Amino acid sequence: MLRNRKVYIPKDEKLRVEVIWLHHDTLVGGHSGQWKMTELVTRNFWWLGVTKEVKKYVEGCNACQRNKN
Repeated sequence: MLRNRKVYIPKDEKLRVEVIWLHHDTLVGGHSGQWKMTELVTRNFWWLGVTKEVKKYVEGCNACQRNKN
């Protein structure tokens, strides 16, 4: 299903984490912090609470936390 030309991800935690992981754990765009990750994910995908879930994922990443400091 599309919403504003973006793929809507249903309320499926495993699927949502996989979408975030696919954008986060890459050599090119990975480990880029909460706001860049949110921008990358929401280019093509959307679900209610996407920003909050990306933030939670990034906060749990040791590499992102090291890059933050």
